[in-house]
Amino acid sequence: MPRLSEVIAALENLWPAERAESWDAVGTVVGDPGQEVTRVLFAVDPVREIVDEAVTLGADLLVTHHPLYLRGTTTVAASTFKGRVVHTLIKNDIALHVAHTNADTADPGVSDALAGALDLRVVRPLVPDPTDPDGRRGLGRVCELDHPMTVRDLAARAAERLPATAQGIRVAGDPDALVRTVAVSGGSGDSLFDHVRAASVDAFLTADLRHHPASEFVADRAHSPLALLDAAHWATEWPWCELAAAQLDEISDRHGWDLRVHVSKTVTDPWTAHAASPATTDTSGAPN
Repeated sequence: MPRLSEVIAALENLWPAERAESWDAVGTVVGDPGQEVTRVLFAVDPVREIVDEAVTLGADLLVTHHPLYLRGTTTVAASTFKGRVVHTLIKNDIALHVAHTNADTADPGVSDALAGALDLRVVRPLVPDPTDPDGRRGLGRVCELDHPMTVRDLAARAAERLPATAQGIRVAGDPDALVRTVAVSGGSGDSLFDHVRAASVDAFLTADLRHHPASEFVADRAHSPLALLDAAHWATEWPWCELAAAQLDEISDRHGWDLRVHVSKTVTDPWTAHAASPATTDTSGAPN
């Protein structure tokens, strides 16, 4: 069986820590480099439900996309929910490793997995990494559809192919407009609007779109007559877990490690219910 240090070295080769954003917190959070690893669990969030799942599964290593501590802390007391996560991991000899923005920009990365889940053909990065001479790494992806479809149909495809969440898929723009090219970015994407405009795509699918940036973006029809599709943050990043697990499986086979690699199906999106407004075509104003 491989040691944790060997598995972490393989993961760092996939997602080097130096390619993470300066504000990010990636790498190994908990774990003894000398411990043996036989079973690995991939998930988006290092929350208590996922840690409990890792314990039940008998995992030796938990790999998550989101950091446990993105900002500094002065305590890991078990009286705090993050401290309880740390205590549970250590008591059960489970290591925790995080790949966040270094996985976002990887080749393949988070947005490649998102594009794959939607059957989109990746053309290039939306925001290329200037340090990549091959031009394949970077934030987001510019993609092509196998055949044109309406915004409405693209939203329906996203709702069907991505993990189900209370939010589903929200659309801004003409639902009947035709889409041939689409930009995608797993996770929060409204900081990429300028790059989306420059890409001259027909639609942009991402998550966490805020009112004011989205309103200003779609209002600027002269420069951006395209649609926005807003999915749940967790749902746009979960496909990466399957991609990452497959990558580690391939590494395990190559080295003869015989690792058992799993992907958590636990929904850790924080929203648990959605009440749709009554269908109406009346846009004359809000109720008094």
